[in-house]
Amino acid sequence: MSKYNILSDLELASLLKEGDRAAFTEIYDRYIFVLLNHAYNKTRDRELAKDMVQEVFTMLWSMRESLQLNTNVSGFLYTSIRNTILNQIAHKGVQGKYLESLLKFSEQGQTITDHLIREKQFGELIEKEIAALTPKMRTVFELSRKEHLSHKEIAEKLQISEQTVSKHVTNALHILRVKLGIFVYLLWIIHPK
Repeated sequence: MSKYNILSDLELASLLKEGDRAAFTEIYDRYIFVLLNHAYNKTRDRELAKDMVQEVFTMLWSMRESLQLNTNVSGFLYTSIRNTILNQIAHKGVQGKYLESLLKFSEQGQTITDHLIREKQFGELIEKEIAALTPKMRTVFELSRKEHLSHKEIAEKLQISEQTVSKHVTNALHILRVKLGIFVYLLWIIHPK
């Protein structure tokens, strides 16, 4: 039987402060199972509880010279394990929030990418339908919608009447509305926003 098991916690703390490994071992033996049980009751995870208790005892040894254990060792150990558990819970909360925000970003990134792809495909479809217009109608429509010329400017440039320009633009819009209308409807049904 070791002489250390008859010493009080205060005496063990004093010896620990001097670097006495046997005093540390006695403190460890006295409190290991109580702390493990306490940590397990709070975490419901045996491995995590073991890691936490090990962390507390490692800290006790590494900080032994600067610790003020003038009152009671058990209070210090319980407080330490409680703080370790709280830190773990806080860490899991931060980790959970980080993972949640990462998931939202990845979903949003995928949505943005999906929108960009659909937009590009729809733009290509519009260009294809514009290219299918009659040459004169296409020229008038492109001058109106892409170069933003007025009907008067287009009429002067192409040497046709403003009324002809207006008729070409109206007919082009009607044709595009009919041909692209189903695609716009399908895009709205598939991804309304």
